[in-house]
Amino acid sequence: MENAPVFTNDAIVFGILMLILAAVFYTSSAKTGFWKSFYKVVPALLMCYLIPAIFNTLGIISAEESQLYFVASRYLLPASLVLMTLSIDLKAIFNLGPKALIMFFTGTIGIVIGGPLAILLISAVSPETVGGSGPDAIWRGLATLAGSWIGGGANQAAMLEIFKFNPEKYGGMVFVDIVVANLWMAVILMGIAKTEAIDKWLKADSSAITKLKNKVQDYTAGITRNPSLADYMIMLGLALGAVGIAHWGADGISAALINNFEVFNDKSSALSSFTSTFFWMITIATLIGILLSFTKAKKYEGAGASKLGSIFIYILVATIGMKMDLLMIFENPGLIAIGLVWMTIHAGLLVGVAKLIKAPYFFLAVGSQANVGGAASAPVVAAAFHPSLATVGVLLAVMGYVVGTWAAYLCAVLMEIAAVSA
Repeated sequence: MENAPVFTNDAIVFGILMLILAAVFYTSSAKTGFWKSFYKVVPALLMCYLIPAIFNTLGIISAEESQLYFVASRYLLPASLVLMTLSIDLKAIFNLGPKALIMFFTGTIGIVIGGPLAILLISAVSPETVGGSGPDAIWRGLATLAGSWIGGGANQAAMLEIFKFNPEKYGGMVFVDIVVANLWMAVILMGIAKTEAIDKWLKADSSAITKLKNKVQDYTAGITRNPSLADYMIMLGLALGAVGIAHWGADGISAALINNFEVFNDKSSALSSFTSTFFWMITIATLIGILLSFTKAKKYEGAGASKLGSIFIYILVATIGMKMDLLMIFENPGLIAIGLVWMTIHAGLLVGVAKLIKAPYFFLAVGSQANVGGAASAPVVAAAFHPSLATVGVLLAVMGYVVGTWAAYLCAVLMEIAAVSA
């Protein structure tokens, strides 16, 4: 935004976000009246995301002036993954079956074919929107979107390096990424409140998911205790200690790959995405949580480990919402139109395949976010169904990093063909 926000001090901004979260949880706990009816339609998680977006749009706070998203995604997200993975049942996760992977790859295919189809459709209405030549060619910029929407930031950077889009216009693509991806996440969060109705329409069998949730709930009920100060200190020690190890390991692995293997050092290589410290941080934190689930640390679920992890997740959601300026939708309608058509194709394919294989909405939502949102939001969406399911989101998001650059490259080639023939 051109004008400075009202509050730039992160201590104040953090206080505002926490007050927003407190207000949402207070109103959503109402047993009767307006708020009870309101939250039957609008999920509390969506409000935790939307209200900070409104504050950002009004110029009260701004993610551009804040480091809170960085702190939440680098410190609180890996800590939450450790805490919510303590009680994981890996066997039950694998028993969820192949539908999770099918929906993930459906989402990937939706992005790959959605880009060129969006170019062809928009060119019929506004040819200039999808034009350009050389470094200014729109398809080159859209290639960076494909990287972001299949893998993440590292894959996006790889696409920018490979296809050499004009850096001066790159901000416009980042803008489309933020607007369209955040709007789609809002739609997914709204759907969570209607999961049972959606599953019924899809004729989905969600018994494996329900069984997993019930198993975790039964286990938690059997070990639940009134947590002591020592319990909280130990849980935070395990979580934040793991964050430290995850950062240390991520820095070391990334540096080792860059310094010892030329192919990883080449930004135009598909393998360069594996030098992302964020990728390794999330992977290591999740692995630590899984390893702890085989130890006595698992019993800290009875002291509220997943609840503590959920607090961190909600703070992350608020900082993600703070990145969204609702007025940006109207700033570049042509590019936004491409993004919206693209995402609609992605969503439509997911719904079609989910209907065909009778996949639960959980797999649709997490499969989509593992592509479009990556490791920062896939666990958030999965945990919204139940904290024990956060690991599913992480595992699929890691898959996105693996296939992201190659799939985005294919998408870019198809978009170039579409742009030339348009």
